[in-house]
Amino acid sequence: MGRCLGVVGSGPGLGRDIAPRRLPTLLGFIVLGLFWGAWAAVLPSVQEATGASKGALGLALLFISLGALPAMLFVAGPAVDRYGARAVAVACAAFAVAATLPGLASSLPGLILALLAAGATSGSLDVGINAKAARIEAQTGRRLMPLAHGLYSVGILVGAVAAGIARSQGAEREQILAAVAIVTAITAVVLAADRPNAELGHGERSIRIERALLLIGLVGAAAFVVEGGIESWSALFLERQLHAHPAVSGLGPGVFGASMAAGRFYGQTTRFSDRTLLAGGAALASAGCVIAATAPTSGVALAGFALGGAGISLNAPVVFGAAGRVSASAVATVTTLGYVGLLVGPPLVGTAAQVFSLRGSFLVLAAVAAAVAAAATRLRIRQ
Repeated sequence: MGRCLGVVGSGPGLGRDIAPRRLPTLLGFIVLGLFWGAWAAVLPSVQEATGASKGALGLALLFISLGALPAMLFVAGPAVDRYGARAVAVACAAFAVAATLPGLASSLPGLILALLAAGATSGSLDVGINAKAARIEAQTGRRLMPLAHGLYSVGILVGAVAAGIARSQGAEREQILAAVAIVTAITAVVLAADRPNAELGHGERSIRIERALLLIGLVGAAAFVVEGGIESWSALFLERQLHAHPAVSGLGPGVFGASMAAGRFYGQTTRFSDRTLLAGGAALASAGCVIAATAPTSGVALAGFALGGAGISLNAPVVFGAAGRVSASAVATVTTLGYVGLLVGPPLVGTAAQVFSLRGSFLVLAAVAAAVAAAATRLRIRQ
């Protein structure tokens, strides 16, 4: 522990000589969030259209990750390293096409194929825009990742609310996702025209960087376990453990998501180091999980979820930014580890709840967050 992730290929005058535009990259984060927010809102109508049971729908949703993980690791990272900004624009255009497919599915097999495509293309775009954001940070010497990920969170919120309103006014699932696809296609054109920082590759990397990358990736993955666990189980905890009304239990993931966005916007403006933000945030998340686990009322639990969201919010910006200073392939590796962490979080909470209780499961998340905080204090991440 304690090895540096170096910024390869960035000289003293690079931030002054190259002034990359931030808007195209930030638009990429927004449209990615718009799709997943809208997708969550149209999911009930997709289930109805395909005739899938809850179990079958859950199985189909796994294919999002099955499409995303190999695409990120074996396609997106090498492509962005080799072709730079052009690969990011192509990924965005491909995602625009794939975004329409889940809305057109009328059977379970068709939905599975559509979600494979959506997962692969969204994962590729995810890697590309994170690599671009990290490169802009390296070129300018200024933070961008917290703002970018904060806008992704806003995109999810806007996409979900707008899609919900559209459905209430009679819009169909295919119309809603087609609208998102149009916005995504426009963003692809903007990305294609954005060439100041086209070269995203960073050259050769040493074994020291690879080991440091693996370490920070594992720390980040552990933090993603906490994120996935709180996000997926907060509503159920409120309803089953504290007997909250559904209108109140639904606030669990909402409060968590809002505090995530707020934490990321704070991270954009603060002068604390990345290591301090990662370690301090994880410690705050641990405290939030303890508060939720021991909460006597729904209000106290919601406060704990808010602290948990704010604390864990800067994990992704910090670890993706550190990886992006190495290469796009490094971003792909860390993003893949993060996805694995998000997948592990919900079943870990479920297993702990079965063995102990729902309260005990959140104490397990608190322990994981505390371990992340301890490990993060020993990371040396070059700004």
